[in-house]
Amino acid sequence: MKAVVFYSHGDVDVLKYEDVPVPTLGPHDVLVKVRAAGCNYNDINARRGMPGLKVIFPHISGSDLAGEISEIGSEVTSVQRGDRVVLHPGVSCRICEHCTSGQEYFCRSFMIYGFQTGPLQGSHAEYAKVPDVNLIPMPSRLSFEEAASVPLVFLTAWHMLVTRAGLKAGEDVLVLGAGSGVGSAAVQIAKMFGARVIATAGNDKKLQKTKELGADELINHNSQDIVAEVKRLTNKRGVDVVFEHVGKATWDKSILSLAYGGRIVTCGATTGHDAMTDLRHVFWKQLTILGSHQGSKAETVKVLSHVQAGRLRPV
Repeated sequence: MKAVVFYSHGDVDVLKYEDVPVPTLGPHDVLVKVRAAGCNYNDINARRGMPGLKVIFPHISGSDLAGEISEIGSEVTSVQRGDRVVLHPGVSCRICEHCTSGQEYFCRSFMIYGFQTGPLQGSHAEYAKVPDVNLIPMPSRLSFEEAASVPLVFLTAWHMLVTRAGLKAGEDVLVLGAGSGVGSAAVQIAKMFGARVIATAGNDKKLQKTKELGADELINHNSQDIVAEVKRLTNKRGVDVVFEHVGKATWDKSILSLAYGGRIVTCGATTGHDAMTDLRHVFWKQLTILGSHQGSKAETVKVLSHVQAGRLRPV
């Protein structure tokens, strides 16, 4: 089969489009004919390399896929050949206390499919070997391309806003980098929950897209001061929740944009992880800082039910 493979970290020139063997299935594995695959920032991190991350070489990236089941392992009973499926991207042991309590992201064996798995196990290939428990029926109203655009980013944004931040109707939410995959999902989820969404992006085209997705207020972070605009839009109060995934470049602005008792929830640090925090703002304003990483299969299923109903839409 054809796949995009790399054998070492580096720039895009390390990516090779070549023939690799079709994966051999274990008893609980499924072979999916990939019809569409997503590309996320973790694919860039895997290729470039990052401190603390072990990438198994040779590596095939890709944490999102939509496709049709081609073969099934000897013990698989939950799906059949020909079924249309999408992938829940979190791989875990499924038997530890965390997995069995619905918190698989705390499993000591937890991995993001196509990011930490391998060798040669990701969706950027003609066929992908997937554990049967990670497959979910594909929403019937979606194309393969739309379906492959949903799981990783919507799951991440859902876990951040709903599970971790406990978003409530009527709250003000600042979504940084709203033109990104996870940002565009966050705008929609926050709006669906009845929040007022203040979205930032770097150009007018991205801002207009966020407006179409439901953003109420727009901030161009290249030409406007984020904190000043947030204060203006909230009558100096600040926002209840900041959706943060940019990291060092925006962290101080995120802290300063929060209202008293506000929450900041973060899932990434694409501009750097060594951000500085003025602790005086944290304790004086009684802020809550929440880390977030991935989510559960149950959350992915919930997200897909909203997509099927038309309340959330793939970008």
